[in-house]
Amino acid sequence: MPKFTYTAIDASGKQKTGKIVANSEDEANSKLSASGLMVSKIAVAGSGGGPAKKTKAPSRSSGGAKSKKKASSFTIGKAINTEGLTIFTRQLATLLQAGLPLLRSLEVMIRQEKNAAFRDILSQIADNVRSGNNLSDGLAQHPKIFEPIYINMIRAGEAGGVLDVVLSRLAKFMEKNLKTKKKVKSAMVYPVVVVCVAIIIVALLLIFIVPRFQKIFSDMLGGAELPKLTQIVINLSNLITPKSFGSAGIMIGVIIALIIGFRFLLKSGPGSLAKDWLALKTPKIGDLASKAAVSRFTRTFGTLLSSGVPILQALQITRDIIGNAILSKALDRVHDRVRDGEPLAAPLEQQRVFPTMVTSMIDVGEETGELPEMLNRIADNYDEDVDNAVNSITSIIEPIMIVMLAVIVGTIVIALFLPIIEIIKQLTN
Repeated sequence: MPKFTYTAIDASGKQKTGKIVANSEDEANSKLSASGLMVSKIAVAGSGGGPAKKTKAPSRSSGGAKSKKKASSFTIGKAINTEGLTIFTRQLATLLQAGLPLLRSLEVMIRQEKNAAFRDILSQIADNVRSGNNLSDGLAQHPKIFEPIYINMIRAGEAGGVLDVVLSRLAKFMEKNLKTKKKVKSAMVYPVVVVCVAIIIVALLLIFIVPRFQKIFSDMLGGAELPKLTQIVINLSNLITPKSFGSAGIMIGVIIALIIGFRFLLKSGPGSLAKDWLALKTPKIGDLASKAAVSRFTRTFGTLLSSGVPILQALQITRDIIGNAILSKALDRVHDRVRDGEPLAAPLEQQRVFPTMVTSMIDVGEETGELPEMLNRIADNYDEDVDNAVNSITSIIEPIMIVMLAVIVGTIVIALFLPIIEIIKQLTN
């Protein structure tokens, strides 16, 4: 029998590494899950942490092995978007609450699923369940679609025998997140449209209008020196006209290289910290970023706790998906202190990244034994604050974008009219 090395998280939130003997990677995963461990990495011993090689499994787990092998064909991109996954979760919860068994519910979902890629994945998950494995084990084989929060909530629901309730909570959680994302995206439509219109107008002016004026100036002024503003506009026009595509291509290449380098810098540790610190400190934007992060933290953490996920494991999952490096580091420190036996509210307050009202309400929730309900209540309040902040920023951005467009176009027009004034003077003389 081959040996597998693994890295996993136990029920107390501590990371464990070790070795296990099994016929296949699927069997090793099943054994570790049965012992209460959440596997984050597994590989054949001696392979240096690379992907585990498949070996023949016994007949009972052959369905799981087949499912794993099929899943590898869908590793590029996502087979379904967030909205589709939210609808699937809500429908599966409804079927289970109606009294249908899990396998029967999955078969119904497979028949009505129109997305071929996701239908194949659901078939693999159903095969996994049919062979005697848990639903969470099948979901864990598709990490690009089902995030850790999704898998862990399902696992907690299976352990507590309340899978339908947990799926309903998960669907509600995903629906609220999706609603917030859609509001933010809709608020950004207007600024993006204005920027695109401004770029098109400026490009048309520089490519078609400015060269004609340049010819007029050359004929009428006889090579006389043009005003500096006019000369700058003409130089820009010469840069992007078809005659200068070579130099323009070099400049575009440099700009693209700078953008790619900047993105890599932002994804690095220091760059990510700097970006998130700036996002929290920028006027108006910082208020929105802070409220959105608090809403995401309390909603995710509260949903995990109410679904039966242990507090340390819930803190780790929330830390990984909160989307802000500053808050993620703060939650890392909070996790260590809670693991040492401290209550949650005190270390949260000492990090100075969460509002006092939030830590006070969490303190009350701990004292009354209603922490999950209190966290979800905080999330509801902050969702409303996020909506108001988005509306406020949108109302400020709209006039700013209009003024910027007017200034850019107005500058080009003024630059073209300055030499015309000189021509009129010459004609008058």
